[in-house]
Amino acid sequence: MATKGVRAEREPAERLPVARVCVDVQLPHLDRPFDYLVASADDEAAQPGVRVKVRFAGQLVSGFLLARAEASEHQGRLAYLERVVSPERVLDPEVARLARAVADRYAGSLADVLRLAVPPRHARVEAQAASAAAGPDGAATGAGAGVRPRVSAAGADSAGASPVAGDVATAGDVATAGDVATAGDAATGGDDGVAGDAATGADAGVAGGAATADDDRGAGTGGAVATGGVAIAGGAAPTGGGVAGGWDSYVAGPAYLRALQEGRPARAVWSALPGEDWPVRIAEAAAATVRGGRGVVIVVADARDLERVDRALGRVLGPDRHVALNAALGPAERYRRFLAASRHQVAVVAGTRAAMWAPVARLGLVVIWDDGDDLHSEPRSPYPHAREVLLTRAQLVDCAALVGGFARTGEGQLLLETGWAREIAAERAVLRRRQPAISPTGDDPQLARDPGAVTARLPSLAWQAARQALQAGAPVLVQVPRRGYLPSVACAECRNPARCPACSGPLALHNLRDVPVCRWCGRSFPAYTCQVCGERRLRASVIGARRTAEELGRAFPGVPVRTSGRDEILDTVPGEPAMVVATPGAEPVAEGGYGTVLLLDTWALLSRADLRAAEETMRRWLNASALARPAPAGGRVIVVADGSLAPVQALLRWDPGWFAARELAERRELGFPPAARMASVTGPAPAVAELLTIADLPDGAEQLGPVPAGDEQERMLLRVARSRALDLARALHVAAGVRSARKAAVAVRIQVDPADLF
Repeated sequence: MATKGVRAEREPAERLPVARVCVDVQLPHLDRPFDYLVASADDEAAQPGVRVKVRFAGQLVSGFLLARAEASEHQGRLAYLERVVSPERVLDPEVARLARAVADRYAGSLADVLRLAVPPRHARVEAQAASAAAGPDGAATGAGAGVRPRVSAAGADSAGASPVAGDVATAGDVATAGDVATAGDAATGGDDGVAGDAATGADAGVAGGAATADDDRGAGTGGAVATGGVAIAGGAAPTGGGVAGGWDSYVAGPAYLRALQEGRPARAVWSALPGEDWPVRIAEAAAATVRGGRGVVIVVADARDLERVDRALGRVLGPDRHVALNAALGPAERYRRFLAASRHQVAVVAGTRAAMWAPVARLGLVVIWDDGDDLHSEPRSPYPHAREVLLTRAQLVDCAALVGGFARTGEGQLLLETGWAREIAAERAVLRRRQPAISPTGDDPQLARDPGAVTARLPSLAWQAARQALQAGAPVLVQVPRRGYLPSVACAECRNPARCPACSGPLALHNLRDVPVCRWCGRSFPAYTCQVCGERRLRASVIGARRTAEELGRAFPGVPVRTSGRDEILDTVPGEPAMVVATPGAEPVAEGGYGTVLLLDTWALLSRADLRAAEETMRRWLNASALARPAPAGGRVIVVADGSLAPVQALLRWDPGWFAARELAERRELGFPPAARMASVTGPAPAVAELLTIADLPDGAEQLGPVPAGDEQERMLLRVARSRALDLARALHVAAGVRSARKAAVAVRIQVDPADLF
């Protein structure tokens, strides 16, 4: 460590001596860049995007160097950067701008967002990657080797106040969030205005501005196309564009691929056909973008989906053209793959939620699959959603976007209705050839044949369909909403729910001969008696996947029964007779498709007290039904529900667009997201009241609540029109900064667009 005398002898760099640093502190009132001097010895390494160590409030803290400048607006003495942790520029300028916009949208701080965007440093991997990229004489070779070249001008737009060593900013120094237009929020008149240039050409069919002349963008497949640090020669260009039966099955599919190859910012909401090999379609869209000389970011919900996309990208793009980012890889391998993207050695990055921040050169396309999955919601502050981050990114860099899935969310429907995106869907004739035959068990004709179907868990129609599929040599998928054996039990005499005498939690049975166990505190009660009538016998209130598998094993003797759920998730099953019992999201893919799909206990999904209960039910049903064979090949789907319900009607017609439009219209009438913007403020009652008193809420803001939130806390909801969303986020962030500057003892949790409203 350098001595004080050595530090006193440091001289500032001759050129751009001021470094603007995002300091890694969690206090909202310090959410702004701070200026430090760059010593001449650090001049070469201190480039925008590197990790640094600085003195802040008397402590040595980490930070990211955002930009270099000639001078600072701070009138006092500037402290020097303590050291440059590594010359590796891990924070891409485009990602830094995105992080600032996301922080502003979600009432968060830039430091919190950068903690999500840039993985922790792994020094050994960084050194190995640098050595591997060096040539025989030790010099870095290739565009992807080593560190990106230094910039020649300052890149900061905002002036950063700077502390003298030990200075701490006060509440009056809170920086206000900049007005960054995000997808779905740019004002175009009315609440629902969305920015985006919609294509009007007859051959386009998708949103996106006209192609502009750009010499380094590439022109199709001829010649060599530069994509970041990867040169794609004409003879080795990615394949897979426009395969018959692929994107050709959709009205606007071929036009969308052309738009991607031409580099146009085409935005689309894609309703995938039943049985669609969607990872291959996404890989083909990525290949078209790469042929146009642009990069791609693909985000999926979980590791199973990522494995399928990874394999498809390998087949379509060829080896070493992409990386897959997944937290399960471990810190070393994940950081190694992140460096490959950061150094622009690959043009395509796929991954789970964290991949939405992947640094890709000349980004041309962002893709999110199944955006309604709750795994896309970040559980850490400021709680961004992957869909919103990717759409904001597409808006900032003016690139293409693809929101795909078998189902459609209200947010996806809003993108279509406001013109920000165009629909990619198949014609009804194509859909009829691809979808399975879908039947409900609760309609009048079925009840006339089987009166017991209204109460039976496995009506005769479902049993017969399963038997026919097994006799035809096909597997049968049974979707059950609840995992476990009997997750909820009740008194056999009075039907009163069985609850724990200690904590009042629900009791459950793990197997037929097990004793009741509390699902909250884990205590067991071998001698349980009903607190109402004294009865000791119990009956099932809710049946889980394991009990369902047990019952099906008795109903279909000699047929293998397999389960897929939290304990063990199956990726694939062979195309032979078997009963596969799975919870939503854990359904394996069957070779050749399932002969029959049974959707049981539908009431458990439809009766949830959740704003998105019907939308989530539709998503889970469509995802499972898409695994069935087409009707001409004998594929059937049996939904144990009343055929008059709106979700069942949408399933019967395979019309997710109609259902999404219906849901959005209802939410618009009631003032619920995404038609309006909401934020939740959760904490102890005095702290919530203090924050709302400080906050300068925008005109028209409604306060709903408070309601109890558990642990002696309460929750207040705030609602504004979509056009005032940034004003609301800014007001809440500034109020949180004032409280932190006052050193408030109790924190308040702020969430913009929370996943759960009730």
